[in-house]
Amino acid sequence: MTHQGAVLQSYNNELVKFVEELHLQREELNRQIEQEEEEKKKVQEELEMLTKQLACVCERLAWKIAAQKELDKILAETEIAYEKILGSSKMLLNVLKNEMLNLDKTIALKSTASGDGEDGFVDLW
Repeated sequence: MTHQGAVLQSYNNELVKFVEELHLQREELNRQIEQEEEEKKKVQEELEMLTKQLACVCERLAWKIAAQKELDKILAETEIAYEKILGSSKMLLNVLKNEMLNLDKTIALKSTASGDGEDGFVDLW
């Protein structure tokens, strides 16, 4: 019976050793869980901060896109108006050239019809 008591004591010692090892493993796992929960908390805080930053960037971007569209509209209207001014300027220039040609023809006709005076001046009327 002593032999059986010794075997039982050996089993008991080994069982206690495994239970203690399981407790150590549980403590290590608990420490890792706490670390992961801390990491999760940090990541969630960073995510909140980045989400707020993203919202601000999106808002600024939307405002700038709207401003760009308005500038594009103003530019297009200005270019159209400028093209009209160029067209009017060209038309005015052509009218003035024609008037100058007509005036020159009128002066030339008057000059030949009335003759030049001896003083070299041309009578315009």
